[in-house]
Amino acid sequence: MKFMIIRKADADTEAGAMPSQALATAMMDYMQAMTDAGVLRGGDGLKPSATGLRVKFNAGKPSVIDGPFAETKELIAGYTIIDVASRDEAVAWLKRWPVEDGDGEVELELREFYSVEDFGDAFTPEAREKEANMRAQQALGS
Repeated sequence: MKFMIIRKADADTEAGAMPSQALATAMMDYMQAMTDAGVLRGGDGLKPSATGLRVKFNAGKPSVIDGPFAETKELIAGYTIIDVASRDEAVAWLKRWPVEDGDGEVELELREFYSVEDFGDAFTPEAREKEANMRAQQALGS
């Protein structure tokens, strides 16, 4: 089961505050533990929303809205992707999140990815083949 751990933004992450040496070390240890366990699939921190933008569509027409965005609690500061045997295992990894982050005051969200099987008959054999080919191409870095 593949999950995304979402690290919610806060005032520090939106201000672009860089992690302390203690936090950087703790996060690297955490990521190494997930790597050693064979569950880590990816993850990164994100720059503040001031450097981002949103594209909103109205009647099919896009408009670009530059950051920053006001609702910090609705933003994310980073993500980690894990592939584990169960939701309980994913929760166990979340509970090990480094206490150094946010001085122990951090909010994480866990979201499961859809799998091909979730789409049932709507995901035709042709679509499955195309999806498999895209994943193979991505793995090659093309």
